Amino acid sequence: YLLGDPDNFIPANPLVTPIHIQPEWYFLFAYAILRSIPNKLGGVIALVLSIAILAILPFYHLSKFRGIQFYPINQIMFWLMVITVILLTWIGARPVEIPYVLIGQILTVI
Repeated sequence: YLLGDPDNFIPANPLVTPIHIQPEWYFLFAYAILRSIPNKLGGVIALVLSIAILAILPFYHLSKFRGIQFYPINQIMFWLMVITVILLTWIGARPVEIPYVLIGQILTVI
């Protein structure tokens, strides 16, 4: 309950649609990806591809991996991915407004 949105704990009123629906904190990066693409099917495809990349990438290696300290470009790519996921999580918690939508679209492309 510590990291949850307080609005998620308000009892539902079936006659009123909530202004802002926010998922739990561990789904916020996916919510930001879905929200940044205006086409519904395109958002779902982007979400599935992002999860597929995270699932397939550990099994995709073509050489003997000695450690990330020997691959400086991979270090940069790793930290870029970590920062992107953190920023997408932050954007997913923000309301749907002009600067946040644009930032979410840019981070989705990255």
